[in-house]
Amino acid sequence: MHRALYPGTFDPITLGHINIVQKAVEFFDEVILAVADYTGKDPHLNLEQRLRLCRESTLDIPNLKVVSFTGLAVDFAKKMQCNTMIRGLRAVSDFEYELSLAITNRKLKPEIETVFLVPSLKYMYLSSTMVRQLADLKAPLDDFVPQPVLEYYRKNGLS
Repeated sequence: MHRALYPGTFDPITLGHINIVQKAVEFFDEVILAVADYTGKDPHLNLEQRLRLCRESTLDIPNLKVVSFTGLAVDFAKKMQCNTMIRGLRAVSDFEYELSLAITNRKLKPEIETVFLVPSLKYMYLSSTMVRQLADLKAPLDDFVPQPVLEYYRKNGLS
């Protein structure tokens, strides 16, 4: 079985993330969407909230498992018996960071390959950071996040 890990903070999960997952499940027998405990950022949502919203937002996607993890993504990939990590690339600005991350991961675990997937054109500009900024400014999020995230943000006065 060829299994791939799609790690990230998903704070929050966006329609761009969903698009990448939908593409990934076409290439792999199983995709594990791995929600990172450590974000290195000031998250809008705690781990439990991010995990729940990722699960609720991907219920209809076959061959996908949503889990949380702590520590390095490459260590978790090895633990989950994944020899491929998925990363999304939106623009040239993503490329430098993602390439350095892939090279670092390759140094740490040479047996794990990184595969870059490009979202559909309508999601090329979309990021969790943008969604958080829009939410802070009480802008509508309908075109940016899946329904469970939209409902959560509305219910909790975050948008």
